[in-house]
Amino acid sequence: MTQKEVILTDKAPAPVGPYNQAIAVPATSKLVFMAGQIAIDPAVGKVVATTIEDQTEQVLKNIQAVLAEAGADFANVVKTTVFLVDMADFAAMNAIYGKYFTAPYPARSSIQVAKLPLDVRVEIECIVAI
Repeated sequence: MTQKEVILTDKAPAPVGPYNQAIAVPATSKLVFMAGQIAIDPAVGKVVATTIEDQTEQVLKNIQAVLAEAGADFANVVKTTVFLVDMADFAAMNAIYGKYFTAPYPARSSIQVAKLPLDVRVEIECIVAI
């Protein structure tokens, strides 16, 4: 695994969840830019989960599969972007997200959007350092 360095200052707001203000990785790292993953169940090729919790779980399982194919795991993720259709789903998504990521957490942005593909409620993309 690539060594991640947490960048944290008290001159900016402290993280309020499973993320960090910034992460630095060595210039020699191989960077993988993962496309956004949605809650498609690869066994059936369609979205089967309906709740934000179940969709987030499927998204993170899909991310886990792509990470494994790249020779990585969640510890290699240095940045995520979470897209939510409804920011009211943030706490529920965050609870599931926090089960997959451990300290040092990646940097993260969370954005509310008007619509996502296949009418899912959540999409997550990652930048990975190997």
